[in-house]
Parts: sequence; structure tokens; C-alpha cells
Amino acid sequence: MRYFRSMLSWILLVVLLLGMTDLLIVLDKGISVQANSLVYLNALFLLVFAVFVIWRYRKEMKYTTKLTVLAREMHDDWLEALERPEQARDEMVDELLEAIDEYYKRKLSDLRQTRLLESDALASWIHEIKAPLTAMKLIMDAHPHDPAMRTIETEWLRMYLLVDRQLYITRLPSLESDYMPEETPIQGLAAKEVRELTSWCLAKNLAVEFEGENVEVTTDRKWCRFILRQILVNAVKYSPEGGTIRVETGRTPAGHTVLVIQDEGPGIPAHDLPRIFDKGFTGGQGRIHNAATGLGLYLARVVGEKIGVTLAAESVLGEGTALRLTFTAGNAFETVRKEMYKASR
Repeated sequence: MRYFRSMLSWILLVVLLLGMTDLLIVLDKGISVQANSLVYLNALFLLVFAVFVIWRYRKEMKYTTKLTVLAREMHDDWLEALERPEQARDEMVDELLEAIDEYYKRKLSDLRQTRLLESDALASWIHEIKAPLTAMKLIMDAHPHDPAMRTIETEWLRMYLLVDRQLYITRLPSLESDYMPEETPIQGLAAKEVRELTSWCLAKNLAVEFEGENVEVTTDRKWCRFILRQILVNAVKYSPEGGTIRVETGRTPAGHTVLVIQDEGPGIPAHDLPRIFDKGFTGGQGRIHNAATGLGLYLARVVGEKIGVTLAAESVLGEGTALRLTFTAGNAFETVRKEMYKASR
């Protein structure tokens, strides 16, 4: 219909010329044509014109039709899949599309280069800032009985965790190349993260209890510890003074290993619960404490999706929150690796 609308002026011109020809034949006494012959002539003329319009439509709209399909189903190599133009008008459009594609490829390349430089600069800064942080830790450890040092250590830990999280954010795009699954006791990983948070737990007089067996799971130690760290930091942050954090392992009916980390904090309202893994979402409690960034659980979910750990949350307002980590019973990557190793032997 768009094609016929675009050709409407030409169609009206042909119809007008045909009408003028018929009028001339009727009014000119020197031309003798019978009525049925005139009808036959008009029908033949219109038939030929209709066939011509259909032929031109199929020829001229071939390129445009391909553009319409590509607009609905865009993919990376869209320009290569585009039909080569046959009309001069379509060649101009094709040249324009190629120029636009080249322009945005250059822009994207420049943007990627800029982001890469920024990422490298940030990673370099993080590595450099860790040196004075390490020196500060050594000074604090040299004065274990100084109450002021213990207070400073708690604040130092929070700063260290923020720097460490930023380092993992810079590494996140290359997680696949850094992924190394292996059998590891999950409670052991959680215990290591708890030890990292010891000074903060002591400052709030928090107890951490482990329940269940120290089940082994197939996962990447480093990235799994990152997930545990984000959850435990939240548990410590929102737990009341003198509270208890429970770390419990179990199995689902399907045979999957489950690790549950439960705190005794204020809990999460039911309307906020589905959104706690969204980027930037802080919820009501985050606004009250004025310390939430909305990144911790979001990053934990993103990393979990990449390494095969499913996160879910349960909470009752005023009674605390439980974060559930589900590990698959088997790891597909590890299974293939073992089969290849056995076949090679």
C-alpha cells in the first residue's frame, strides 16, 4: 500500500491521459470508434498498465522489502544480509546505510577503547590503594589492645570491602575466561568470609553459627566467595547488636546443595522482596540506614547466573532475612572435562 501511495500521482496521470483520450475520441467527429471497441481499448490499456505496475512493484520493492524484514529481525551482520540494490534510488540508500554502519562502528570502537582505558586505570588505582590499606592493617595488628585501633579497624574493613568489590566489578566482563570450577567444601568458603568480617562482627557483638554438613560443591572458589561476601556483608550490616547469623547447608529433593544464610535483622517488606536483586534497588531499610548502594545483591545475582548458583530470598518483616544459594548437583563443564580426561587415558 505504501508503494501504491507513493505512485499515486503517476497512476492519476495515466488515468487522466486515458480519460482525455476517450473524451477526444468521443467529441472528435472525424474519429469513428464504436462503443464496444472503446471499452475494449480502455480495458486492454488498463490491463497492460496493471501488469506494468505489478512488475515494477516487484522490481522496485525487492530492496525495500528486505529493509522491512531487517527492521523487524535486526542482527549483527545485517548489512551483509541486505539485498544488493538494482535501482539508482536504492543504491543511494545502500550507500547511506553503509556510511552509517561504518560511522557507528567507529564510534563503538572509540567507546570501547575509552571504557577499556578507564577500566585499566580503575584497576590500577585499586591495586595501588591496596598498598596503603595493607600498611594500615599491619599497623592495627601491631596494636591489638588499643580500643581506638579496633574502632578504626571496623571502618577500615568497610573501606577494604568497597575497594575489593570494585575490583571484582572491573573483572566481571572477563569472568568466563577466569572461571575455574573445582570441588570445594561450601561451609569452608563461608567460614573464610566470616573470618574476613571478624572485626565488624566483634564491634556489633554478633555470633555466627554453622549448621549442617560441610558439603562439597563444584564451583569457582574465588567467585563463589565473592557471592558469599556480598550476602554476609548485608547480614552483618542489618543485624542488631548481639544478634546471631546462621549459616546452614542442606539438600533439595532434586539433590542440589543449598546454603542458607539467615540474619535477625529488620526483614524485608513483601512488596520489596521481588526487587532486592535489581540494580540500584535499596528498599525501605536501605533508605533508613542510608548506607545501601543497591549493588551487592545485584552483583551476587549476576555472578551467580554466570557460575551456576541460584539466589533466592525469604523474609518476614521484623524477624530477619534468609538468603538461599542453590548449587546444581553436577556441573556440566566439569562433567565434560572429566569425560575427556578419562577418554584420553
